[in-house]
Amino acid sequence: MDAAVTQWINAAAGQFGLLDAFAIALTRFGVPVLVLLVAAQWWTRRDRAHVRHACAAAGLSFALGLAINQAVLLFIHRVRPYDAGVTHLLIDRSADWSFPSDHATATFAIAAAFVLASVPVRGLLFLAGALLVCWSRVFVGTHYVTDVLGGAMTGTLAAILVRGVYREGSRIDGLVTGIL
Repeated sequence: MDAAVTQWINAAAGQFGLLDAFAIALTRFGVPVLVLLVAAQWWTRRDRAHVRHACAAAGLSFALGLAINQAVLLFIHRVRPYDAGVTHLLIDRSADWSFPSDHATATFAIAAAFVLASVPVRGLLFLAGALLVCWSRVFVGTHYVTDVLGGAMTGTLAAILVRGVYREGSRIDGLVTGIL
C-alpha cells in the first residue's frame, strides 16, 4: 500500500512544468524558509517572551529530531523509492537512507513546537508549510509516504520531549528569550 500511494502522489511528476517547479522549490527551500520564518518571529512585538520561547523550543526540537533520525538510521536501512523502481526522480539522488525523512522531521518539529507552546495561528501556518514540504518529498520521488510519516512522528516526538524539559519562565528560558 505504501508503494501504491507513493506512486499515486508521484504519478504527475515530470508531466507538468509548473507543478514540478513548485514541488522542487518546496523540497529545496521549504526547510530553510521555515527556519527563517521562525527566526523572524524572534522580533515580534506582541507577546514577545512567549513567542520567543516557542522559537527556542522549535530550534531545540529541530536539532533533537534530526539527532533521533541519525540514531534511527543506524538500524533502519530503507532504500529510496527511485532505487526500488517505485518513483520517477525529479531532483538529485540522495546519499543516505530513505527512512525517516529529515525534511519531515525538521518541519514537523517546528510546527509541533509552536502548537505545543500554544501559539496556534503560527503553529497552524507552520503545519501547513510542513505538510507542503512533506508532499513535495514524495512528489519529487525521493521518499515513500511512510518515510515522511515517520519523520513527522520523529519531529513531533522531539517537540514533545523538548516541551517536557524546556519550561517557559525558567531561568534558562529567561536567558535565552532575553537575547537581543
